[in-house]
Amino acid sequence: MSLRVGDPAEIGGYPLEARLGTGGMGTVFLARTSSGRPIAIKLIHQQFAADDEFRIRFRQEVAAARRVSGAFTAAVVDAAPEAEQPWMATAFIPGDTLAQRIAAEGHLGGAELRSLAIGLAEALRDIHRAGVVHRDLKPSNVVLSSEGPRVIDFGISRAADQQTLTMTGRVIGTPPFMSPEQLREPRGVGPRSDVFSLGTLLVYSATGRGPFDSDSPYMTAYQVVHEEPSLGAVPEALRAIVDLCLDKEPEGRPSADELLVLLRDLPADLGGAAAIGGAAGRVRDMATEPHLAVAPTPVPAAPSVPRVTGGGVPAGRRLRGGWRPVLAAVAAVAVIGGGVAALRAGDVGGGGEGGKGDSAVAPGPALPDGFGPWGRTVKGGREEIPDELRCVARGDALFCGGGSVVATRVSVLDGSSEWTAKSPGVPVQGLHLVGATEDTVLGYRFAAEDAPQGPRAEVVALDAVSGRELWSVPTGAQSTAVTGRTQDAVVAGSLVITVDAANSRFEARDAHSGDMAWRAEFPAGSQCAPVLMGAQLLAMCATRAEVDALEVRRPTIRTVDAAGGELGGPIAVDGPAVPVGSSGGSLVLLQEHREGTALTGYDGVVRVDPATRKVDRSRLRKTYGGTPGMADGTVYVSGQTGSIAALDPATGREKWTRQTEVEGASGPVAGLGAVYFSSATGRVIALSPDDGERLWATGPRADGLTGEQGASPRVTVAGRVVVVAADGNTLFAFDGKKPPRSR
Repeated sequence: MSLRVGDPAEIGGYPLEARLGTGGMGTVFLARTSSGRPIAIKLIHQQFAADDEFRIRFRQEVAAARRVSGAFTAAVVDAAPEAEQPWMATAFIPGDTLAQRIAAEGHLGGAELRSLAIGLAEALRDIHRAGVVHRDLKPSNVVLSSEGPRVIDFGISRAADQQTLTMTGRVIGTPPFMSPEQLREPRGVGPRSDVFSLGTLLVYSATGRGPFDSDSPYMTAYQVVHEEPSLGAVPEALRAIVDLCLDKEPEGRPSADELLVLLRDLPADLGGAAAIGGAAGRVRDMATEPHLAVAPTPVPAAPSVPRVTGGGVPAGRRLRGGWRPVLAAVAAVAVIGGGVAALRAGDVGGGGEGGKGDSAVAPGPALPDGFGPWGRTVKGGREEIPDELRCVARGDALFCGGGSVVATRVSVLDGSSEWTAKSPGVPVQGLHLVGATEDTVLGYRFAAEDAPQGPRAEVVALDAVSGRELWSVPTGAQSTAVTGRTQDAVVAGSLVITVDAANSRFEARDAHSGDMAWRAEFPAGSQCAPVLMGAQLLAMCATRAEVDALEVRRPTIRTVDAAGGELGGPIAVDGPAVPVGSSGGSLVLLQEHREGTALTGYDGVVRVDPATRKVDRSRLRKTYGGTPGMADGTVYVSGQTGSIAALDPATGREKWTRQTEVEGASGPVAGLGAVYFSSATGRVIALSPDDGERLWATGPRADGLTGEQGASPRVTVAGRVVVVAADGNTLFAFDGKKPPRSR
């Protein structure tokens, strides 16, 4: 489509060649980089450029698209979300959209349909592993390229470390492809909402019609929420899987990873549709589907654990959902065909292949008198949002917070709660508990959407004994852009250091009284974040231009005087890097490896000695992808698919690497002679820090997203008690010397 009169000749220095199309938010143009590479530039409509809400949406779209740039999406090339008329440039993907393909040639079938289904599931897996929920998966947002389907347009997506947008009175999306929860509670949708949308896409691809089609969009929306889907024309082999995706409740649907397992097990040619008639209804007994050639193996329940009062959840609860027997059958096929040892949750006994079997962890302190394994769910202020807590231990008390829980005090002995402070607003995911001193607990509170004008986010100080609020202060929210980790406030001794609401300075207060100790203005044109190197406070800074562009490539480290807050001179760190810990008096950072704007992993270790201002670098032998962390002088990177690598921070040498069953593990946490990693499902693995050998592992305890990256550690070691935070604000505790193992 040629350019029209009034279209710009260039955007951001990129000359335009053609108009590709116009949507609700903007117009998309074809352009080229100076090297001749074709790109697609989305230019926001002028009438929306002055709308603050749409600007927020567009900034969120840019950030989300950057996070998920990969094999199944269009990589972001450039963007200017703050321009007078905002725009974003992505790689141009030649090919028709799924909507255009179905309109021109009719529905898909056979191997073509199977290939599309697997490609879309792979795309969804990568999007969710990046911590993003798309929320608008529909035929016009799928491009059929020569290399497979590509998912585009993250205009109403939600990134894991960003606040969900408040769209008062609006339901944003496309009803035939929306999930029931999007229509009921649009601000609370999670990754399995996208799985529902994928199910509707597969029905559309196989039949040319959606499963809830109606002449009226209002009737379509009603049917999505209340009626059964029409699946009679879907090929029989695919229908059972689609039925699982279209469960009305999110917990009844498979995750993208689990869906991919099911789709890959389908025959190479799906065949045609089944006869329309009695087979058109939903299939409830999934395990009897003829394409599953093996009897289902039930998923064993973990041993029962004593319930606790106040909403406690048994630590061994079984995972829900009618799709579990199907996955069990697929798993049984894998075990028979590949000789893989089956893992069964809750069994106490030998370790898996390559582990140390019944090896006990190092002797530790005694258990509290009367301790028994316990599980608990902490109710937050926004129960529709599946928060995860993070905890610190102080004596016999456990202080936890995150999401819609400012903080709670929980007994290490039995999980009973002494007090809980809740947050009424939509939380920024990734912001958890700030920390605790001997007498004070500090957490984050977010304002309700309908609250009067005031701070959106605050750091709140609570009395550790009573939970009484002591003081609060507005806080900034730019630290993630500087450090790559979500940490806007830190506790240093008896002080808490925050970033002011204008993101212009550090403010240090006495943690209990709130009395101001000092203020430290950021260097001109810079944005800084607090970083702890052991007990020493440092500042990591970047130019505001880099922060605004979400591309911090030349950060600096500065000392911070503990008495008066004065910032020292800048120590340059060449290249983007993320701080992970300290070793031998040096701050340790991992150097990021990027392809364009996409983070592909870490390829170097940087050590900054603030005292001597010396900077040392070591190249890693390869690029390690996953979640970085540090414990007891060792750097760890835990990958999306369960790999864990241990690295020497002084040399960059790989100490060991281990493939585990805990996908997307966060960690590390050291204690009791082991190093622990855990996922959002509550599954924990304990490894030997010396050689990475498996000491023990537990089964999953909750429904949660696996394969994510960047999450902060979920395990807390309180004496001999190991406490695990899982999805849905669930906590589990057990004896670290007698863990509930899987085998």
